[in-house]
Amino acid sequence: MTNIQFAKRLQPLKSNVFADMDRAKAVALAAGREVIDLSLGSSDLPAEAHVIEAIAQSLHDRSTHGYLLFNGTLGFREAAANWYEQKFGIKVDPQTEVLPLIGSQEGTAHLPLAILNPGDFALLLDPGYPSHAGGVYLASGQIYPMPLLAENGFLPVFADIPAPVLAQSRMMVLSYPHNPTAAIAPLSFFQEAVTFCQQHNLVLVHDFPYVDLVFGETGEQRSRGAEEQRSRGESLMLNAPSLVPSILQADPEKSVSIEFFTLSKSYNMGGFRIGYAIGNAQLINALRQVKAAVDFNQYRGILNGAIAALTGPQAGVKSSVTTFQERRDAFISALHRIGWNVPTPQATMYIWAKLPSPWSENSVEFCTQLVKQTGVAVSPGAGFGKSGEGYVRFALVHEPPLLEIAVERMAEFLH
Repeated sequence: MTNIQFAKRLQPLKSNVFADMDRAKAVALAAGREVIDLSLGSSDLPAEAHVIEAIAQSLHDRSTHGYLLFNGTLGFREAAANWYEQKFGIKVDPQTEVLPLIGSQEGTAHLPLAILNPGDFALLLDPGYPSHAGGVYLASGQIYPMPLLAENGFLPVFADIPAPVLAQSRMMVLSYPHNPTAAIAPLSFFQEAVTFCQQHNLVLVHDFPYVDLVFGETGEQRSRGAEEQRSRGESLMLNAPSLVPSILQADPEKSVSIEFFTLSKSYNMGGFRIGYAIGNAQLINALRQVKAAVDFNQYRGILNGAIAALTGPQAGVKSSVTTFQERRDAFISALHRIGWNVPTPQATMYIWAKLPSPWSENSVEFCTQLVKQTGVAVSPGAGFGKSGEGYVRFALVHEPPLLEIAVERMAEFLH
């Protein structure tokens, strides 16, 4: 057999938290366990009917069946720009400041190829989403993990980054509301990040998949304020500090920043793989150059569905948020009943829980044994980075009765 030599950049990609849990789930299923899968943040809710109809109608249109080049995506780029302007009150040029993506993960994975030379550092959140690190490894870059600690609200401390690392750094990646910790960041933090990146000549990347998945009184008050604005005939401008601000509210000139959005969470379109980037025109163009070497674009019908999602009724978004808030409340209450006291998150579809003894330093073993003995699958915190050790992430992708059954099984496992 030929001894094939593979690139060294593949070495750090061998381990993946989702792939590892898939293998553990397969073992549990083979042993006859009924698996309750809380390990993957893939929404179980359906896309809205008007979105599906737009895609269905496209199927019968022969003009949608060919390759889709950049100029053919203008309608989607305009819809994305208008959605953003309405939500955050910042003007966006759909010609130069918006780029369609095959999900936001594609953007975070490909952008390092446009920014990093071999050996350059990227400053990443630890714990953080795996594709952020994967993209840096593919670009032959180095990673400096910025630890996220509970005592700091799971926000990085920029002053702790060593000067020699900063001298070799070219980009910083943030993502709030945060996966996996479910932490949120105030506008003041983003303003600090923008200033820091400007001072050190860093590209500032913000992955923003949970822009709409926000709970609590503050979010409700903001919604009521928006309704009042509409009733007075005012445009919906949210430049004031909000619970989950956009990075471009801290960098309205788009001097160093690019932000990634997806329709996977807000519109339950994860399987359709549709997202987009908004930001600095030079960064958008650089990412477009990378994409041109890798792919064309999605099927035009999917973009038509995305346009329908962004421009059509938004009641489905509100309904999804309500659903995940109800699940959050039911799951937190059930955990508290078994003596596992975890904080209530204000955003995302996740619960980030500190592990009890004796598992407090072995999240992988906890998750492996849990699914093996109970069929409940969750994600180990260590899979998201060194600073994630001692935690597990629960994805609220089932209805409350099944979530409560999962907690009952965990109670038996823990005691």
